Amino acid sequence: MRFRNLAVLGSGSWGTALAQAFSGKFENVHIWGRNQEVIDSINRFHINRKYLPDIILNKNITASTDIEYVFDKGDIVIISIPTQHIRTTLSKIKGKVEKPVISASKGIEIESLKLISDVIGETLSIKKELIFVLSGPSFAKEVAKGLPTAVTLAGEAGLGEEIQTILNTETFRLYLNEDIIGVQIGGAVKNVIAVATGASDGLGLGNNARAGLITRGLFEMTRVARVFGGKPETLYGLSGMGDLVLTATGELSRNRTFGFLLGRGLSVEKALEQVGQVVEGIKTVKALKEIIDREKIELPISQVVYQVVYEGLSPSEAVKLLMSRQPRREEL
Repeated sequence: MRFRNLAVLGSGSWGTALAQAFSGKFENVHIWGRNQEVIDSINRFHINRKYLPDIILNKNITASTDIEYVFDKGDIVIISIPTQHIRTTLSKIKGKVEKPVISASKGIEIESLKLISDVIGETLSIKKELIFVLSGPSFAKEVAKGLPTAVTLAGEAGLGEEIQTILNTETFRLYLNEDIIGVQIGGAVKNVIAVATGASDGLGLGNNARAGLITRGLFEMTRVARVFGGKPETLYGLSGMGDLVLTATGELSRNRTFGFLLGRGLSVEKALEQVGQVVEGIKTVKALKEIIDREKIELPISQVVYQVVYEGLSPSEAVKLLMSRQPRREEL
């Protein structure tokens, strides 16, 4: 077997869930994380008590705080780290990388406005053909429990087909897509739209408003995809519409929950404190504001989410801004 060991960088809920989901396909799975308590919990009790306390992990899963050790052990490496920390984390890896690296993180780097695949390419001495992206509608808790899940694996077809076969399980199905840009845009921007739909639900605006935000939010996702050179039609698949619907409506969504709390009147700080985990949409919308200004494009929902999060606009005023915009033709 060519790929016997899996490395997962990131010991949060998503990294741990992926380690559990794929553990049956590898001899050993190694998780890297910074939190010593989490690492000890995984090694001693086979439980990630902080992030997935109800899941008993398979015994071939171990964890370490030594990132180079974990990286070297994996024949395939999955990255599940908050987007804004990926560059500094991967800079610790020395030497030329000659094995597949899969990003399972979602977002846009604020300082450079680059996608995660670009950050991986810049920080690791790695061929473009070895970089992949895993994205789609997938709550960590459900994946860890082994509930049926379908996602997209984006990257070049040859090696991608081999990885697709390896990672497919009875409960975790992967569809291959070569549009690595479009897939990443879907995973990033949907978090911003989920904040908006959560706020709408928190305000009690009803199902009509939610459906409108999701639909027009999908259009904003396709517009951003075009800016980066991705295919708009990619956003109609699992990594676009699929992930958007789940994140914008699901009770387990951190981004939706954050928006819901804002709609209920909590401050940004209090809402973040109550969520208790990273809310990627907050960082992504900051990057989107830079893209809006640079490219001179209209992203009305993303714009008001930025104003709510960073400029103190109330969610109710954000609704008025969206609903009072000049009438126009529906663009698709």
